[in-house]
Amino acid sequence: MTAQNQLKSSQRPLLWAGPLLRRTEADRLIFWLCTSEELDMELVLGAQNKRWTFSAAQLKRSREMLKLGDHCYVYLFDLKPGIELPLNQKISYDFLVDVNSLKVGLADLCPKIGYNHARPFFQIHNRVKKIAHGSCRKPHSPAGDGLVALDRLIENHVNAADIPDVLIMSGDQVYVDDVAGPMLDAIHQFIPLLGLRDEPLPSDQIQTAADLHGEHEYYYKRETLLPATENRAKVLKTFFKGIKKPIFTTTHGGNHLMSMAEIIAMYLLCWSPIPWRFIQLSKDEFHGKVKCKDKKRKAQADAEFDALVAFSQGLPHVQRLLAHVPSAMIFDDHDITDDWNLSIAWEKAAYENPFAKRIIGNALLGYFIFQGWGNSPEHFNGEFKFRVQSSLNKPGTDIHQETIDELLGFRDWDYSWPTSPGLLVLDTRTNRWRSERNEKLPSGLMDWESITDLQQQLKGREAVILVTPAPVFGVKLIEAIQRIFTALGQPLMVDAENWMAHGGSAYALMNLFYHSKTPTCFSLLSGDVHYSFVYKVKLRGQDNGPDIWQFTSSGLKNEFPAKLLDFFDRLNRWLYSPYSPLNWFTKRKDMKVTPLKPSSADHGERLLNKAGVGLLSLNEEGKPVRFQHLGHDGSLTSFDEE
Repeated sequence: MTAQNQLKSSQRPLLWAGPLLRRTEADRLIFWLCTSEELDMELVLGAQNKRWTFSAAQLKRSREMLKLGDHCYVYLFDLKPGIELPLNQKISYDFLVDVNSLKVGLADLCPKIGYNHARPFFQIHNRVKKIAHGSCRKPHSPAGDGLVALDRLIENHVNAADIPDVLIMSGDQVYVDDVAGPMLDAIHQFIPLLGLRDEPLPSDQIQTAADLHGEHEYYYKRETLLPATENRAKVLKTFFKGIKKPIFTTTHGGNHLMSMAEIIAMYLLCWSPIPWRFIQLSKDEFHGKVKCKDKKRKAQADAEFDALVAFSQGLPHVQRLLAHVPSAMIFDDHDITDDWNLSIAWEKAAYENPFAKRIIGNALLGYFIFQGWGNSPEHFNGEFKFRVQSSLNKPGTDIHQETIDELLGFRDWDYSWPTSPGLLVLDTRTNRWRSERNEKLPSGLMDWESITDLQQQLKGREAVILVTPAPVFGVKLIEAIQRIFTALGQPLMVDAENWMAHGGSAYALMNLFYHSKTPTCFSLLSGDVHYSFVYKVKLRGQDNGPDIWQFTSSGLKNEFPAKLLDFFDRLNRWLYSPYSPLNWFTKRKDMKVTPLKPSSADHGERLLNKAGVGLLSLNEEGKPVRFQHLGHDGSLTSFDEE
C-alpha cells in the first residue's frame, strides 16, 4: 500500500494547515504548521547538488508546540541551521514523518503544495527588492482573492528572479466580527473534528461554548447573548454597532465569533483547503437550520454561500503561496473586533463587561497562535506559552482569564526584521495615545513613548520599509468627514481612525520625518481602507528632506462601494487641489502630497477600487522604483507620476 493510500484510509488527515513559511534569513528559518497528531518530523533542505537533513531529534530542539485540541497541534519551528545556506537561489524543503514505517513528506500530505509537482522552496536574499502586500481579506466578500492571483502569477513565473521576497499582510487577515452565516455553520461542523475543549462562558443565556455551537437560533443575532447589566447598552453600541454605520460600511456583527474554539476553526478554514473536505454545505439545509423565512435574509445567506464556495476553491493556491513566500503579519481591528480600542469610552464599555472582554481576549489569543507568534518568537517567553497551553487545556477557567488579562496588557506586538532595507511593523492598536479632553474622542494610533521608540529604531538607517495598518496620509476629504462626525460625538459612525484624528500622535509622527537622523527614504505600506493608492510626499522648504512614498493596498478580498468611492475621489481632487486653501487646515500643510495616477484610471481618478495585492519594487539603495497592483482577476495596474 502506498503512503498516499494509507493517508486516505485515515479518518483525519495528518496535516490541517501549512506549512507557512514565516521568516527566511541566512542564519534563521521559521516555519508554522498545524497537524491532527503530535508528530516527530525531519526537515530536508536542498539546493542544486547539496542536501541538508535535520533529524527529528535535531528539529525537536528548534520546535515549540501548542496542543489546541485532541486532534489539533500547532508547531512553530525556529531553526538556526548552523550552516551557510546559499543566497539568491532556490532552496527546496520537505518535512518528513513516519507513517507505518514509510517516510511521508509534504508531497504525500498535500500533493499540490509545490509548483510543477516539485517540493516547496524558498530563497534567501541579501536585499529586499520585491514586496507583495495587502490587507482586509473577508471570505464572504463577493470580490475575488488577491492571494490566489499572486499564487497564479508566481506559478507562471516560477523560474524568474522576481518572486516576492516577502508578503506583508497589514491587518484584517481574518474577520472575527463579520462572519457569514454559512461560514459559522462550517466552523461549528469543524470544531468536533479538531477535538477542541468546551469553554464555560460568562453569559446569562449560554452556559458553555458547546451550547453556543449547537444552537442555530442565534445565527445573525448574537448581540442578544450579551448579559443584561447596566452597561449592556454601551456594549451593544460598541460591540455590535456595525449596522449603524451607513456612510462607509455595513458590518454584520450578528455572527461575531465568541468562543476560543470558533476562533481556531475560523483561522484554519481561512488558510487551508484541507478542512473544507470535511464540511457539508447546502443552501437548503442551511435555510432550515437558521429558519430563513424572510426573503432578505435568505438572499443574504445565498450570496454568502456562493462567495464561500468560490473562496474555498481558491484555498489550494493560498496554501501554496504561503508555503513559498515569507509572510509578515500585524493585526488591525477586524482580527479582534471592529474599532478595537477606538477610544477610552470604547475600552471602558468593552473591558468592563466580562463577556465582551472574553470575546476580545479569545480573538487576541487566536492572533498570537496563528499570526503574532511567527512574526517574532523571541517576544514570547516559555512562561507565557505555558500559560497559553494551560488556557487551551482548561478554557473558561481562572488561568484562561489571567492569560487574557496578560495579552490585553502586552505591548510588544510590533517587531522588526533584519532585512536590507530594514522592515519595521507598527502596532497601532494597543499603544494608543488616549485623549485626555474627552473619553469619546478617538485615541491616537500610537502614543508618545511608542513614537519615540520608533524614532530610535530609525536612527542610522538609509532606507526603511515601515508598515502601518492605517495610512499615514489618507484621503483628505474622507478624513474631514471623519473629523466632523468626531466633533459631533459619533466617531463610531465613520471608523474615525486615522493618524490625523489625534493631534498629539499626528504631530509627533510628522516631526519624526523632520528629524536630522531620519532615513533618507521611507516606504510606507498600509491598508485598512478597501481601496488602493500611492502618494509621493516631500517636506516643503527642505530640498534635502527624505523621500517618502506611501503605498496603500486594500483589500486582498474586499472592496469599497464603487459609486461612493468614485464620488469621494473626484470631489477630493477638486476640494483639495494643490493650490486649494483647504490644504492649510490639515495637519500636513507643511508637506507636499502628490498622488500617483493608476494606469487604468479615468480622468480625475487617483483611487483604485479593486481587490488584489500590491507589488512594490525597490532598487539597490532600497528606494521604490515601481508600484503595481495585481487585481484578483490577474490584471496589472501601475501607479505613475504625471
